[in-house]
Amino acid sequence: MSSDSKNKELSHLDNALRPNTWNDYIGQENIKSNLSILLRAAKEREHPPEHLLFYGPPGLGKTTLAHLIASETNSQIKITSGPAIEKVGDLASIITNLSPNDILFIDEIHRLNKSVEEVLYPAMESGLLDIIIGKGPSARTIQLELPPFTLIAATTKVALLSSPLRSRFSGGVFKLNFYTNEEIQKILQRSAEKLEIEIDDDSSYEISLRSRFTPRAANYLLKRCRDFAQINKEKKLNKNIVQETFSMLGIDEAGLSHSDREILKTIVDNFNGGPVGLNTISASLSEDQGTLEEYNEPYLIQIGFLERTPRGRIVTPKAYKHLGLN
Repeated sequence: MSSDSKNKELSHLDNALRPNTWNDYIGQENIKSNLSILLRAAKEREHPPEHLLFYGPPGLGKTTLAHLIASETNSQIKITSGPAIEKVGDLASIITNLSPNDILFIDEIHRLNKSVEEVLYPAMESGLLDIIIGKGPSARTIQLELPPFTLIAATTKVALLSSPLRSRFSGGVFKLNFYTNEEIQKILQRSAEKLEIEIDDDSSYEISLRSRFTPRAANYLLKRCRDFAQINKEKKLNKNIVQETFSMLGIDEAGLSHSDREILKTIVDNFNGGPVGLNTISASLSEDQGTLEEYNEPYLIQIGFLERTPRGRIVTPKAYKHLGLN
């Protein structure tokens, strides 16, 4: 399956299994309690909520939070992304078409063009949009007054956001954390109900171990197990079905995929366990450097199988033990 096809499937799955109420949204309790106070206070003042920024790795629920806030405030939500807003005119077209109290959700906001970002400052701060018409001596500025709106932004790389932009999220900047296995199990039980399949506790536990602590990955694996059960005429997911599915997918009990194991084995076999630079690993595997850094590395580091040092990447004793190597 190509990367694009997999992303489209994951996106469709996200929409189908996305929580519709706060009670259905499992985990991130600190963020939920803070948002509850912020939304209630805004409702009492009869003002739209202040601008919000969510950041964290992909698949943790940033977009879902935006949808829940829109539902809670009975607001329309308009969705776009940083790369889609190429010039100031694109932003002006989106913002001027907002109705009062609408929510504008910008995903991957760290990829906004710098000139677009600067036009966004007064729009967020004072509800004004400055547009320059013409060039040279004849250029003039038109100032448009915008309806009251809430900007909710999401990013996987908060460090790439400029300080002026970060400071304008007056409602708060919230970091989404990885989920525990218990939380992932609850999410899987809820998703199984929506997919109309039965799943026992052992099965949900086995899937949670391989979910990379991420609801999106857990739901993706659940669907793969459902497909395997369907082909084998099984009406209920059990531990055997789940383990056979993961064996077929090449995912071990630590949640490592074939590519994860290849990275570790390459560092061990070719570079004596490290340290070795990411460029060298990428060239050895003929793999894109961005994929290694954004998809594989964070999980390997989180579970203690890989160390990132100033001199390069090092495979840990814990990873040697898992791979059965000396």
